[in-house]
Amino acid sequence: MKIINELYQIYLQHPSIQTDTRRLKQGDIFFALKGDNFNGNEYAHAALEKGASYCVVDELIGAEDNRLLTVDNVLETLQALAKKHREQFDIPFIAITGSNGKTTTKELIHAVLSTTFKTYTTEGNLNNHIGIPLTILKIKPDAEMAVIEMGANHQKEIEGYCKYAMPTHGLITNCGKAHLEGFGGEAGVRKGKGELFDYLKFVHGKIFIYNDYDYLLEMSNSSKSIISYGSENKNADLVGVIKNDEQFLEVSITKGASINCIKTQLVGGYNLPNVLAAVCIGKTFGVADGSIIDALESYVPSNSRSQLLKKDSNTIILDAYNANPSSMKLAIENFAKMPGDNKILMLGGMMELGEESHQEHINIVSLIKQYNWKQVVLVGEQFSSIHESFNYFKTSSAARDWFVAQQFSDAAILIKGSRSMQMEKVLD
Repeated sequence: MKIINELYQIYLQHPSIQTDTRRLKQGDIFFALKGDNFNGNEYAHAALEKGASYCVVDELIGAEDNRLLTVDNVLETLQALAKKHREQFDIPFIAITGSNGKTTTKELIHAVLSTTFKTYTTEGNLNNHIGIPLTILKIKPDAEMAVIEMGANHQKEIEGYCKYAMPTHGLITNCGKAHLEGFGGEAGVRKGKGELFDYLKFVHGKIFIYNDYDYLLEMSNSSKSIISYGSENKNADLVGVIKNDEQFLEVSITKGASINCIKTQLVGGYNLPNVLAAVCIGKTFGVADGSIIDALESYVPSNSRSQLLKKDSNTIILDAYNANPSSMKLAIENFAKMPGDNKILMLGGMMELGEESHQEHINIVSLIKQYNWKQVVLVGEQFSSIHESFNYFKTSSAARDWFVAQQFSDAAILIKGSRSMQMEKVLD
């Protein structure tokens, strides 16, 4: 604790943390993290030469320097420093996890709260054991709200995040078929994601739930403080329905707010729970209905997350940031019901499914066959033995060459796959 207290005083003088010397700025504190293929301690002296004020190391490599702060474990020290900083704030810390939609939900909530409060949130996908402490350490004294995204692929991970993020509020978007290999099946996903609710129950925090999903009701049932939103269960505190989703999603709030229509720039009815979560949290903290509408209608998805793009005469849904069986199914079904006949489906393999991978990919092929498509392209080893009569390519680069050669016009195209498949390369 003494070293953390001392380090925190240094941090207050130099409140910018860096873990990559390529991004280092003058005065940053460099944390020399280790990975499977790198050792940050080897770069400590280079960091000092580039202008780092101090370097936190757990191996002394090279000459001694009083700006090298030696600790037992750099990562644990980073997390402990984040906890110390978190303890300085008496504001709502809203944690978000789930199998699908957590980044979009986080962005929507941040957009709504930022209309009224100084709100800090996770940048990009910094939602793991390194990203979360870095996010916390970027929160400045003027903060009135914090929205923290928590990603996980195994048990006890979210429990660990909660120890230094210390959320006061939280929600689980859903528990689907994601990271089955690490969690050990769907039941393991619920147990792992449920660690957020377990923490909030213990500290008497508030839980937001989408009560269309019975399993979320069950996971939260012993909490004394639940705020609910939904579309089917009229007992929810806030109720909303899809008004239109032929191209962009339009939502009407029928209970809990005076909002007749929110014309979002989100593609797909599967974004309804994400929108309702943002409305519900906005209302909970007193954000005006007009501000909620403005925030949600202004939000434009980016980074290959359900982006609607125009390329020549073609309309493209680029949803290539990630994929699992649950999100893939929703995306295909949503695309199938969109108007138009000239539809092209380009799907990449889904990762981290363990022993269930082959069967889950078979399920996707079976789902595809239920609809009429102009063309279907399957990419990745996962589809190599089951693509049947569909177009098949081993890599997204090979699929791109095919795509360019087709010279599609007036087509609707869905591009989706796991991050490692890099399906966005089809458009390069």
